[in-house]
Parts: sequence; C-alpha cells; structure tokens
Amino acid sequence: MSTRIVLVRHAESVWPALGVPDHDERPLTENGLAAASSLVPRLAAYAPTAVLSSPQLRAVQTVAPTADAIGLDVITWPELREWESGLLPSADWETSYAHSWAHPQFAHGDGESLDELTVRAGKALVRMAAEYPDATVVVGSHGTFLSRALIAAGHHADWESCRAMPMPAIYEVTR
Repeated sequence: MSTRIVLVRHAESVWPALGVPDHDERPLTENGLAAASSLVPRLAAYAPTAVLSSPQLRAVQTVAPTADAIGLDVITWPELREWESGLLPSADWETSYAHSWAHPQFAHGDGESLDELTVRAGKALVRMAAEYPDATVVVGSHGTFLSRALIAAGHHADWESCRAMPMPAIYEVTR
C-alpha cells in the first residue's frame, strides 16, 4: 500500500526583481502558461485524487489547468513553498546557492538551511501519504523544494541537478 506523489516544478515564471524580497504573487510568463496547459494530458493520465500546490502563484498556475480538466480543486499547503533561503534575488544568486548546497546546514540570515528544507519536504511527503493513502497526488512546487523532497525520499539530487532542472519538470516518488 503506497501513495504515488507526482512532483511538478512550476513552469517558466516572471523573474523576481533584483535586490528586493521575492513575492508570492509572481506569475508564470505566457510561455509558462502554455507549458502548464500542455502538461494536462500527461498529469491527468496519472488519475490523481488530489492536486496540491505551494501557495505561491507560479506553482498554482502550473497545476491549475490539470485540476480544472479533471474536476478537482487545487489545495494549497504552506509547507510546499519554495526554499525560504533568506537571500534577496540577485544577479549572483548561483554563487550563494552553490555555497548552500556545499554546506546544507548553513542558513543565510533568518532563512532556512537546505537541511531544514529537506526536513520540511520530508514531513510534507509523510503528510501526503497519511492523508492520501493508496492514491495518487499531483503536487505543484518549486525547483529547490523538489530537489530536497527527492533527497528526503531517498533519491539523489545535488546542486547541478537542481540547477539543470527544466521548467516545468515532473518527478514521481512513492511513499
């Protein structure tokens, strides 16, 4: 008896403004919206009983077309949010991210460490299995969150795989 969890990284989103905190209402681009629509046949084929998402708009917009097509609501869970890195968007964000991946216990300012994100992601996977036993759920979230969820589920992920993850991307784990 197991829960199949289909993790979906959001499609292409509008870039955050540099030097200011990112915001939850950052949407998908036109290309991202088209990509989200093109996911419908593939995600609907999983016959999910629930569609979950990060509350951040770009994640919701990625899975909403599938939820609409199969007659389900998108249910947002705050624990599916992207990594709360403590970093402001910057032109050299990759340097900071690479440092964090090399030192996953390190937290920037008041942000969470990647180790803390892995724990959060793992707890979310456990909650999904408890609330949707023997079912399939589609989950819209974010690249760093998905990478750390894969680690929590016993799969390999590293900075290079996270950095190379396409938008959108789909991964399947079983709990």
